Formats: sequence, structure tokens, C-alpha cells
Amino acid sequence: MKKKYSSVVLTLLAVLLILSGCAGESTSNSSSEGGSKTQINFMHWRGEDKAVLDEIIAEFEKENPDIAVEMTIYPSDQYMATAQRMLQEGSTGDVFASFPGSQFESLQSAGVFEDLSGEAFVSNFDENLISVGQQDGKQLALPYQLVFNMPIYNKAMFEELGLEVPKSWSEFQALCDTLLENGITPIAFPGADIGPNQFMNSMMMNNAPDEEIFAKLQSGEEQLTNEWWVKTLEDFQLLEQKGYIQENALGTNQDAAMQMVASEEAAMLATGSYHMASLIGLNPDLELDLLAPITVEESEAQYEGINTATFMLAVNSNSEKKEQAKKFIEFLSQPENASKYANETGQHLTVKDVNYETEELKNTAYWIDERKTRFQPRFLITNAQVEDAVLSSIEDVLGGADPMDAAKAAQKIVDENRE
Repeated sequence: MKKKYSSVVLTLLAVLLILSGCAGESTSNSSSEGGSKTQINFMHWRGEDKAVLDEIIAEFEKENPDIAVEMTIYPSDQYMATAQRMLQEGSTGDVFASFPGSQFESLQSAGVFEDLSGEAFVSNFDENLISVGQQDGKQLALPYQLVFNMPIYNKAMFEELGLEVPKSWSEFQALCDTLLENGITPIAFPGADIGPNQFMNSMMMNNAPDEEIFAKLQSGEEQLTNEWWVKTLEDFQLLEQKGYIQENALGTNQDAAMQMVASEEAAMLATGSYHMASLIGLNPDLELDLLAPITVEESEAQYEGINTATFMLAVNSNSEKKEQAKKFIEFLSQPENASKYANETGQHLTVKDVNYETEELKNTAYWIDERKTRFQPRFLITNAQVEDAVLSSIEDVLGGADPMDAAKAAQKIVDENRE
């Protein structure tokens, strides 16, 4: 009987270990040695950054031999759904990353952000790019990445066909017509995952130039059935009806959409600058730049593109290792370490004095200072149910629904979730 009982216990323990391992990918460059090291956990969602972060962590541990860093990485959708619970438990995420918008608001309400306002390393960041991590005069999180959430385009292909970046909606349609005439899909749209939440930003930026539009939607001052959103849905409908996005766009994920651009089957990828490095990895001969469709006449356009300060670094207020966690963020914000991260991940950053070395980063750095961009509108929706309703209306239209009907259905959900 004792033997049988031990066997059952061991089996249960094995199952628990397997299940816990499935929750997220963990890596540790060193472990606690006889209690001489304090181990902290860095929790985030960017699995594609694992290799360079492992190298940066190894350097950090050399400079701080009394600290070991374990990294836990979750898929972004799982991270959105479970981060708050894990952070409140305090067992993981001494340092963690947060999305702006509804996740930041939710985590702030839960009280998991340690106030970083008085920390010297805050001055390593461009003060104009970190306001999204502030609340009630406190710096609760420090955005690390500066992303441009708008289509990537094949610059060499445009030059070969004599195409220029369009400055109006009519010019954009003419460009897409020319691409179709040459057997090229104008836009690879990953409608199965991130397409709607990324492409909506540049599609609506000039239809609704008021940056308070989603705050007004949530307060009841604005409606999705008003012209600004109905026109945006009509513009999405036009893309689908004219064949400017590929067939079965709602069944295409981001990997498949990237492959379309890498193989030059499509001219544009409707995601953002964060995919430029991956595209170069798939096809090193690509020459890339960024553009956003201007959905109004040139004289009416107020914005040229979209920016997002994201991957917001923070210290868990429930952590017992806050000082060590702060040392790690300070290390990440040093220009030499930030430059390594930027160049190996293809990301522009909010850190000052970063040295961009790769061609794609150098060639697109002009978007930081020389172009009129606005902060990603989607991240200004602070209610997750409202955000889902807005995105669903895009999917409904691409699936064949009438734009006004889709707007009415979404507005009903907004009304039910008004703050």
C-alpha cells in the first residue's frame, strides 16, 4: 500500500510540474548559489527578444554578481489575460512589462506599480515619450520601445514601379490599383490575429483627429454610429471589396502575412515597425520603409502616422526585491545596453542617446522627429469590452456586414459598458 501511495503522489507531482511549465517559458542565466544571490524575475511577452535579453542579462549578472535574473515569457494574449493575477500574487514579475491602455489602467487600479518617480534612471529616457506611463503625477512605468504602428512597405518595389507614398485617399487607391495591375497584392492583412488592432489606428487617425475621441466614446459624448467611425468602417470595406487586401484576410495570421511581403507577393504589411527586423530575416534583400494610408484629402490630413511608446518597464509593488529590480531597469536604460537591444530586435527606443546601426532603423529614424504622428488611438480605450467591440466591428465589416449595422452592434456593447 505504501508503494502504491508513493507512486500516486509522484505521478501527481509530475503532472503539476508539467502544467506549471506550460504556463510560460522561463529562462535563467544563473541560479542561487548557497543563498549568495538574490534571484529576481523579469516577466514579459516578447519571445522574439529572448536571445538578446539573455545576453543583456548575462552582462547584468557580471556587473551585479549578487543578483540573478530569471526571465518568464508568455504569449501576448495570455499575458493580457493573466498578468494582473500573477503580479498581485507577488511570486513572479519583480520586473515586468505592461501594455499601455486598458492593461496599464487595470494594473494601476490593482496597485501593482511601484512609484519610480524619484529614481535617477528615469532621466535616461526621453521625457516626451514616457508620459503614457504616468498617473496622478507619478511615473509608474517606463515605456522602453517606440513603435510605429502602421504599414511597412517594400521601398524598392515602389521605386521599380514609379510609385510614391500617397498623400490622400484617392492617391492611396490609385497606388493600390497600380499594384494590382502588376499582379501584386497591395496589403497583406493579418486579420486572424493582430491586423484589426494595428491597422485601425492609421485608418482612423485622420477620420477622427480628436485624440480624446475614445475618452468621449466611453463617456457617452461620442458614438460609433457617428461619421468618424462609420467612415472608417466604410474604408475597411473598400479595401476588401476592391481586393486591396488578400482573400481570406480574416483567416490569415501575422506569420503568413509576413511571408507574403517577404516573398514580394504583397507590397505592404499592415502591422508596424516591430516586424521590420523579422521581414529582413526572411528576405535580407528587402528595402523597407513605413507609410500610413491617408484616408482624407491631402488638405484635411493632420497626421502622417502612428507611434506607440510601449513595453512599459515596471517594478512590482508586491515584490520583496524592489531594489534589485530597480537596478535591472537602470541597466536596461543605459545607452550601450539599450543600443544593443534596439539593433538586435529592430526596435526604436525611448532611451536617450541610442546608437541605431541597422539600415532599417537608420532609414526610419526620421519618423521620430520629422513626421507628424499621433499616439496609437486603440491604447486610449481604457475599457477592454469597449476595445473588443470596436475591433469586432472591423472584423464584421470585413466579413461582409454593412458598416452602419456593424457600428450599431458595437455601440450597443459600448453603452452596456459605459464607465
